[in-house]
Amino acid sequence: MHSLPLFHRIAGRRVVVVGDGDMAGAKARLVERAGGIPCAETEAHHAALAFVALDNPRAAEAAALRLKRAGLLVNVADRPELCDFTLPSLLDRDPVLVAVSTGGASAGLAKHLRLRLEAILPQSLGALASALSAARERIRGRYPDGDTRRRAIDAALQEGGALDPFAPGSADAVETWLDRKTATEETRVLDFTLTSDDPEDLTIRQARALGQADTVLHDPAIDEAILVRARADAVRQPLPAEPPASGLTVLLRRG
Repeated sequence: MHSLPLFHRIAGRRVVVVGDGDMAGAKARLVERAGGIPCAETEAHHAALAFVALDNPRAAEAAALRLKRAGLLVNVADRPELCDFTLPSLLDRDPVLVAVSTGGASAGLAKHLRLRLEAILPQSLGALASALSAARERIRGRYPDGDTRRRAIDAALQEGGALDPFAPGSADAVETWLDRKTATEETRVLDFTLTSDDPEDLTIRQARALGQADTVLHDPAIDEAILVRARADAVRQPLPAEPPASGLTVLLRRG
């Protein structure tokens, strides 16, 4: 990855905005939208982040250098090589935020990818996220073990599941899901033979399984570009190895 994606909480905190005109105004509005307080460079000692929106390249570089020397992380508009962080194109389904970034390569591409997602992702995502947040303690009580809890949530949120995010009324189904009389823990082993090392050749089923797997057992020659499609916290082991007794295990073999 070219960057480490993070969401920075700035509510009630100062964020330096250097510049004037439409570009600086847009940065200030974004800071305010996230609950931050736009401020001038003279208040940099109170801030951790800064935006530089100056048309003059030399003035922008000088401002960025001053702010970096003061210990701030800096974003310079239209100058990705000077940026400590870049701004993604944001899809807002409060409290769900989907960020699309090209690392500064093309803001236009990020915007149009976000617009495509706007047409796909339902407005009800925010309500479902809020309902799951409100039920967090009940979920922990129902599924005390962390792995069991994650598998139960995965099963509920998958396509056709009890809380399918694309299904109407999923936000209202959280309590019903938790009130079920029995809780089952499924053990599955899925065995896939890959046709190539190109992630684009993964089938939808293979890609979905990798994203949900607890354990990935793979031929040593499987390319890293395939393996990174698995969850970051999934256990990875080269074959031969025995699948664990519980959870979802995906076996990846070379064709």
